[in-house]
Amino acid sequence: MATYVITGAASGIGAASRHTLEAGGHTVIGVDLGHTDVTADLSTPGGRAAAAAAVTERSGGVVDGLVCCAGLGSLSHVPGGKLIAVNYFGAVELVTALKPALERADGASVVVISSSSTTTQPGVPENLVTACLRGDEAEAVRIGDEVTAIPAYPASKLALAWWVRREAVRPEWIGSGIRLNAIAPGMIDTPMTSGDDLDPELAKALDFYPVPLGRRGRPDEIAALVEFLLGPGSTLFCGSVVFADGGTDAQLRQQDWPAAWNPTPEELTRHFQART
Repeated sequence: MATYVITGAASGIGAASRHTLEAGGHTVIGVDLGHTDVTADLSTPGGRAAAAAAVTERSGGVVDGLVCCAGLGSLSHVPGGKLIAVNYFGAVELVTALKPALERADGASVVVISSSSTTTQPGVPENLVTACLRGDEAEAVRIGDEVTAIPAYPASKLALAWWVRREAVRPEWIGSGIRLNAIAPGMIDTPMTSGDDLDPELAKALDFYPVPLGRRGRPDEIAALVEFLLGPGSTLFCGSVVFADGGTDAQLRQQDWPAAWNPTPEELTRHFQART
């Protein structure tokens, strides 16, 4: 059985993923602000380094998989800069710090939690995404505080998805046998969307969030996808961003396809070449 590490393991998708993996006989090392194996604050460089050191000691220096679920939402009164520090830098720096332990495993897998808000929420600040991808945490935190949490949230998750796409195919990752992938959930019934600390006025926006499936997702549904991406059935996945949002992205982005278009294979080829 494998040894997996999950950040944000005390609640929501992280807790559901832990339950699913432990039910499968795996060892799970949870990381969170409390109520789990490793207590660490991923909003600071020192907290990330402490988390990596504690995980390395507990795992014996070998980690088969890492799931980055720790994150802050945009519907409470959290500063945008702190949201960026946790959601983007907390994930990327921990993945990087645990790379030696992942390399010692036989085909390790990393799964980060992005969001379908990256494609469905308008007004994502590009300069904030760029600062994240440059690794400039001070500037990214400054911009995050300036734009506030609502725009900062999809920016943090878009930067995370792009980081996975950029890094996954590099020799230092896939060449070392480490697969990087991301999940983009939609509206999932977790404390991030229904917790006591939500601003009631901001939370009203969720009533207008389109979900063709007709309901919020459940944490265990995302946990099932996490289990798949960590396991042997997903070995062809490298740099993928998998949407699990009940159809929200598909509904809101139908304009990408002309309503009445029956393309020939040649036209279809030209269409996708123009988009890449």
